[in-house]
Amino acid sequence: MILRYPDVSSMRQHLCYDKGMANFSFDIVSDYDKAEMNNVFDQTQREMQARYDFKGTPAAIEWLNGEKTGFKITGNGDWQIEAILDIVRKKLASRGQSQKMLDTSAEIVTSNLKSTQEVLFKQGLDQTKAKQITALVRDKVPKVKTQIQGDAVRVTSNSKDDLQTVVQLVREADYDFPVSFTNYR
Repeated sequence: MILRYPDVSSMRQHLCYDKGMANFSFDIVSDYDKAEMNNVFDQTQREMQARYDFKGTPAAIEWLNGEKTGFKITGNGDWQIEAILDIVRKKLASRGQSQKMLDTSAEIVTSNLKSTQEVLFKQGLDQTKAKQITALVRDKVPKVKTQIQGDAVRVTSNSKDDLQTVVQLVREADYDFPVSFTNYR
């Protein structure tokens, strides 16, 4: 069967040349890099072993559970736990990770002359956080489309430049949770 076209434009339409622009997208998530957290944990332990003010004290940092979703910090008192948290924050900053991932809202428990605090890692976007992000993006960059997909926000556009603008905009916004970008297409 031979297809005949009256002109070149109708042939192009049939052959999918003018079917539309390519769509580019990425996801905005609130997550942490597990490999980087392993590095932060190891570096914190090494620095604690080298510091003189921690020698002979119960100062320690451990993984919270087998899933590695947080730290369990042990010390002589509140001041020592804060000192260990400062080390963790410095190591996070030196590795380019956000300190907002640390959930230090758990109270410090003191028993048997030891104080412990469980520091969980914040992970996942709930509906209110996702709505904050989508509202910001829709207000500032109306050309892009945003969709809430579970614990991620999908941003789609015909232009890579618009997506780069969104990335810059979300990075500059001061949220109380860590934000990262994945799944670039």
